[in-house]
Amino acid sequence: MDIRASTVLPARREDIELHTADGLTLVGELAMPETGPPVATLVCLHPLPTHGGMMDSHVLRKASYRLPALAGIAVLRFNTRGTTSDRGTSQGAFDGGEGERWDVAAALEYADFHDLPNPWLLGWSFGTELALRWGRDPLVRGAILLSPPLKRAGDEDVAAWGEFGRPLVALVPEFDDYLRPEEAALRFAAAPQAEVIGVEGAKHLWVGEPYVRVVLDEIVKRLNPAAAPLPTTV
Repeated sequence: MDIRASTVLPARREDIELHTADGLTLVGELAMPETGPPVATLVCLHPLPTHGGMMDSHVLRKASYRLPALAGIAVLRFNTRGTTSDRGTSQGAFDGGEGERWDVAAALEYADFHDLPNPWLLGWSFGTELALRWGRDPLVRGAILLSPPLKRAGDEDVAAWGEFGRPLVALVPEFDDYLRPEEAALRFAAAPQAEVIGVEGAKHLWVGEPYVRVVLDEIVKRLNPAAAPLPTTV
């Protein structure tokens, strides 16, 4: 069977709640390999909720559909404060990336408390800004950034990640609306360990199965190299 955009592979899926230090309950889902423990954990930070971003934004949803089965990776998705998806609505209100620091912390606390191994952050657009600003936690093994705008998170945040020292991978679409590969290479130079990967033909929203596969393969290369590249059939 070919793996298509709508393919959902077997996993143990559980609705979860995250509890923030400022008293909010956030809704989410944890997808685990069907058998055995995960080798690593992907904590997903979604795009801008005021422009439709949520835990079901398509790349994050497809990661949860495929990576537990194909790569042994646990995928934790959640709605940041005030965000709605089919799973429900997280308490609170969108705070432009400020109060969301507690949302990131709550997700990492959940991963730690539930012994989810080797957590990596996957940020997309607005989510990259949360990762860069609030993801420099000792638990975090590294971060993968999709379509980083580098607006709310700026050069000082990139430099701080450089000092943090953990891996940083930026997947930058050739035709991104905000930051394209050549400029991204200059901006991310403040973090010497950063890898900037320009993705030919891609746009900010990563529409199209070929681009989703690029993203998922790059994730697996970091979190479970033995499983890369992912199969296209099952």
